[in-house]
Amino acid sequence: MNAMRTLLAAAAAALSLTSPMLAHGTEDHSATEHPDGIHIHDAYARASAQSGAVFFIIHNNTGADITITGARSDAAEVAELHTHKEDANGVMQMMQIEGGVPVPFGEMHAFQRGGDHVMLMGLKAPLKDGDIITVTLIFDGAAPVTFEAVVDNNRKPEDGMGEMDHSKMGHGTP
Repeated sequence: MNAMRTLLAAAAAALSLTSPMLAHGTEDHSATEHPDGIHIHDAYARASAQSGAVFFIIHNNTGADITITGARSDAAEVAELHTHKEDANGVMQMMQIEGGVPVPFGEMHAFQRGGDHVMLMGLKAPLKDGDIITVTLIFDGAAPVTFEAVVDNNRKPEDGMGEMDHSKMGHGTP
């Protein structure tokens, strides 16, 4: 399976070289070591029957602060910025992010399981391991950026709450 993951990552990286962004694996993610622009790294998606989520690391080397205000994807009817927050009873709840996600100049932000992510609702087709989906981030302070994410439903969480069933959290098809 590691050989397949390496092959898929290499293919995604090769495809992204024609875009203004560079796709990188798990090397040093210091934003100051990248050229100007917005860079998306380590992008992958996971899916259930009706919904999915996209995870990645974004670096802002545009020369100005930016805010991610929205998203869209060819894989879903609706793509929204979501996060997890603990309620007064200690129960984690998923909710849409209001006001966007700021990414100051020279900084990076991780969209990861158990935290911020792009929620995909109303999937147009089932997402299978190895599928590649297109995601576009919408910004205040920068032009939209499109990147590809490989579907990897077997990937283990590096941080966060672990596997969650989004269909039980009110995130099914709208």
